[in-house]
Amino acid sequence: MEAFDLAITFSDRDPVTIDLLLLIKAVVIFNAGRHNEASRRVQRLAIADQCSDVLRCSMVDTYLRVQLAMITFKNRQYNKAADELTASITTITDLFSPATLLEPRWKIFTLLFGWDFDSLWRTVNQRRCDALFHADRVIEAVESFQYMMSMIDDNTKSGCLEWSSTFKQDCTARCVAKGDEAIAASNSEMAVKLYSAAIKLDSSHDSLFARRSKAHLARKHYAKALADADTVIKLSPSSHRGSELKHAALHGARHSDKKGNETFESMLSKLKLTDAPDPKIRALRQQYTEAEDAIKGAIDAHLENAPLRLLNASTGRLCNQDAQRDAFMESKEYSELLYSSMTHTPLQTKPIKKVVAKYFSWVMLSHRWDKEEPTLHDIKDKVVYELKGVAGIKKLQTFCKKVHGMGYHWAWSDTCCIDQKNTAEVQRSVNSMFAWYRQSALTIVYLSDVSPSIKSGALADSVWTTRGWTVQEFLAPKVVLFYHKDWDLYLDDRSPNHKESPTIMEELERSTGINARVLVAFNPKMRGARERLRWASRRVTTLPEDIAYSLFGIFGVQLPVLYGETKQSAIGRLLQEIVARSGDITALDWIGKPSEFNSCIPAEITSYTAPPRTPPSLSSKEMQKYISRLQKAVTVESALKLYTLLDNLSAPRFANSRLHLPCITFAITEVKEKRDEDQGTHFTYRVKADGLKDLSIVTEDKLVQFSPTRPTPQAFMLVCPWNRHDFGLPDFTHGAQGVKEQEQDDLDSRSRAFKLIVRLGQPFNALLLAQQCGSEYKRIASSHKITAEVKSTTAVHDMMGVKMLEIL
Repeated sequence: MEAFDLAITFSDRDPVTIDLLLLIKAVVIFNAGRHNEASRRVQRLAIADQCSDVLRCSMVDTYLRVQLAMITFKNRQYNKAADELTASITTITDLFSPATLLEPRWKIFTLLFGWDFDSLWRTVNQRRCDALFHADRVIEAVESFQYMMSMIDDNTKSGCLEWSSTFKQDCTARCVAKGDEAIAASNSEMAVKLYSAAIKLDSSHDSLFARRSKAHLARKHYAKALADADTVIKLSPSSHRGSELKHAALHGARHSDKKGNETFESMLSKLKLTDAPDPKIRALRQQYTEAEDAIKGAIDAHLENAPLRLLNASTGRLCNQDAQRDAFMESKEYSELLYSSMTHTPLQTKPIKKVVAKYFSWVMLSHRWDKEEPTLHDIKDKVVYELKGVAGIKKLQTFCKKVHGMGYHWAWSDTCCIDQKNTAEVQRSVNSMFAWYRQSALTIVYLSDVSPSIKSGALADSVWTTRGWTVQEFLAPKVVLFYHKDWDLYLDDRSPNHKESPTIMEELERSTGINARVLVAFNPKMRGARERLRWASRRVTTLPEDIAYSLFGIFGVQLPVLYGETKQSAIGRLLQEIVARSGDITALDWIGKPSEFNSCIPAEITSYTAPPRTPPSLSSKEMQKYISRLQKAVTVESALKLYTLLDNLSAPRFANSRLHLPCITFAITEVKEKRDEDQGTHFTYRVKADGLKDLSIVTEDKLVQFSPTRPTPQAFMLVCPWNRHDFGLPDFTHGAQGVKEQEQDDLDSRSRAFKLIVRLGQPFNALLLAQQCGSEYKRIASSHKITAEVKSTTAVHDMMGVKMLEIL
């Protein structure tokens, strides 16, 4: 190990080289059997403020975790290996993209250690399936196998054909054996799940459907038993087994629940005759099949964007989506819908979608977490209403009772409906959270610290209004109800939607600083990012990086969730995505300390607390007055030249922590410190720049003082970031212009050019940049906004310093 330390001393303190050597050293330590020590070294390096390559650290950390899971598998600790491999898969999917693996920086690990990055994803998925199978978690093994097969292409499938064939054969046999054991133990519910898993692997054997049909009969699920019996007949027409099962299903349905709904019994009694040659009976059978398929399709479409798990507000049990489907198939709503769909021809899909949407609609809870909240593992396979203990349980019970009392079937709470130990599920949940709240039938906001005796104005004092995650929880939903701590409606407002209550919305506007119209009808977007960042600037989260993750839905972005990264990295990745995808640069408008991610990004979200800069607004009369003056001093050619120069500028680009920013640049010619006894840790400088009026800048950085008589080799400049939306240039993102519109634009081009110069002549927020290496720059953060103004709008030549700058 001394060799690595010696190499570091000869690295010229290059952070990239040092970090690479430290990673290689960690891998050597891992290969020597000191696994925990190696993992700790990589993780510490990844979260270090000065880490030169977080992505490379994350990829090495993930690879080592995979190797550790493989060792666990070899040691026959299958349960532990399965969990470790599952936790790695999402990270591998996010980090090990084909584009990333083409980068030369990964080749050194292949050369030194023989690491195979290309087949890593496939290998991990195969081993996860094997581990789950050997751990006797066969249903999970089947789900993992299906996930893997759905994600790989045909060439990859052919490369693992031998393994997949063997796995399917062995796992199918094990599912059947365990299903038979469940039947012998009178656990028909588990038997159905196991036979269903086997069918997912191999749907060509009638014996599997026959077994599941019998299990459905044992549970008195006659509609499902009938469907499986029909499949048995289809797969094996000559066998009597299918007909016997079908007869049993129809007979059971006809004689069950004499007091039940008559429509379903009538339907089943007609279907009993489906083997008859009567064309009308065959037509009825066809209607049954079409109705059933339409209902299943509507359910699948509805659940595609629904939460992964919901609480059954009636039974108090946590249900995944399969359990939710089962509950519907056993419900009165399903029976009536199936019969109604069959008896109305042609098939009407709109009523089906309406019934499905109503039944599967869910209610979300927005609240401040207590110290003790029930997790998924606390309530799994239990009845919530029967649990005792912490305040969080009582809150969950009351929430479910409220939901049930309002006539809804399903409830969702972030405390227990997400498996916090499953990184893949957390990743999906964080990126889907906004959509879940948006598509909910209702969101209940529980204010645990607001007394029922309190009057209007209490929202501003509730801790709920200070939390980062609650921003999207009241912006996304269309219907919201506020409750105080005794679970009565806030202010006793009994309107069906508190977003339609002027009193509550005005109060929420005062407490959040968000316009009431936006609170009522919010839509996620990236344009105007600065104002949305201000909404979150005073919010706090328990985990520092969550302040960025909680804003994904607000901006409509989806990014990897990397718990353990620094807050600066999380905020940086979010803002980089916003600028890269939308070209919106309003997020550069901040004061405070810069981030290690990029100097144009703030280190803290609090840097956005001040209101955003808005471009000066001129009336048409004032604008015409300015233009008249300009036309006397500026030639049309000069105006059009500047207009064309700016109009042809590329949009901002932001990738790999480097910002390529279009700017109008003004070279600084003089910097002189202004002595101030009360300046504290800040420095005030008088600054002169070509084409700009003299100004003062306050910063924590000590600047080099220079002047024309005492120049400095390092270049400094003030820049006006170019945002075409602020200056009235055409925007074709919403479609091309028509011929008449284009002709009108040609006629108005001179006027537009002069209007542009007038706008450029207004005061603007400037960025102070310092040259680093070659054409690279860094922003010098200021303690106050830098307001700059051109000396004269007639000096168009002073505005011609238009460049695309690369900022670190």
